[in-house]
Amino acid sequence: MASSSRMTSYQRREQLIEIGRALFASKGFEAVSVEEIAASAKVSKPIVYEHFGGKEGLYAVVVDREMRALTDALIGSLSDTEAHPRQIVERAALALLTYIEENPEGFQVLVRDSPSTDPTGSFSSLLGDVSSKVEQILVEWFKRQHLPVKSAPYYAQMLVGMTVFTGQYWADRPKLGKEQLAALIVNLAWHGLSRLEAKPELRYEGAKAKRAREAAEKAAQKTKRDNGGEQRNPPAADANSADTADTAEPIPPTAANQADSVPPENATPENAA
Repeated sequence: MASSSRMTSYQRREQLIEIGRALFASKGFEAVSVEEIAASAKVSKPIVYEHFGGKEGLYAVVVDREMRALTDALIGSLSDTEAHPRQIVERAALALLTYIEENPEGFQVLVRDSPSTDPTGSFSSLLGDVSSKVEQILVEWFKRQHLPVKSAPYYAQMLVGMTVFTGQYWADRPKLGKEQLAALIVNLAWHGLSRLEAKPELRYEGAKAKRAREAAEKAAQKTKRDNGGEQRNPPAADANSADTADTAEPIPPTAANQADSVPPENATPENAA
C-alpha cells in the first residue's frame, strides 16, 4: 500500500474498505466507530466521510463486495444442471468452503447481524436465492425418483443450512482440510438424499408410534386385570410399534431408496461408482 500522504483517491478508498472489513469482522458493526476507522488508516475522520458518508456507507460497500463474491461462487457451482446431482452438491460445498478459506474476514462480516434495512442485501437473502436454485435442481431429481415434489423446498433449505452452519463452525475451527470437510458434508447430504423415503415418519416420537405404545400399554393393563392383577403372559408387541421398528422385515429396494444404483446417462465412471 502506498504511503498515507501519497495515496490516490482510489488507493485511499481501497485502504479504508480493507480496514473497515477487518474491523467489522472482528468487532461487528455497532462496536466500530468512524474514529477507529480513521485512526487505523492514519487519516482524519472527514476523509472517511468524504469517501463513504460515514461507517454505514463503508459497511454497505464491504457487504456488497462480499455478497457479490459469494453469490458468484455459489450460484456458479449450481449452474450446470446437466451435471450429476452429487457433483453439484460437491461443487456447492467446495465453493462455499473455498470462499470462507480465501475471504475469512468477509465471511465473518456477512454472518454477523446486519444493521442494513434493505432485506434484499442481507446474507439471509443470499441464502434464500441459493436455496431457490437448489430447489429447482431437487424438483427435477425428485421427479425422476418418484418423490413428492412439494417437499423439495424444505430439503433445499436443509441442505443449504447444513452446509452454511458447518462452514461457520469450520471458519473458527479449521482443523480439517477443505476437501476433507466437503467430503463429510457430501457424505451426509448425498447418502441421505439418495435413500429418501417417499413418506418418511418419525419412528419413535411420532404420533403413530405413540398411539401404538399407548395401545400396547392398555392391552397390557387389560390383560393384567383379566388375570386378577397378575400379568402372566405379556401381550405380543404391535408390529407397527416403535419398539419393533428396528427388527421389522427390510423394505424391498425402490427407485426412491436406490437412487445411487442407476446413474444418469451422462455420469462419469466415478459418479457411477
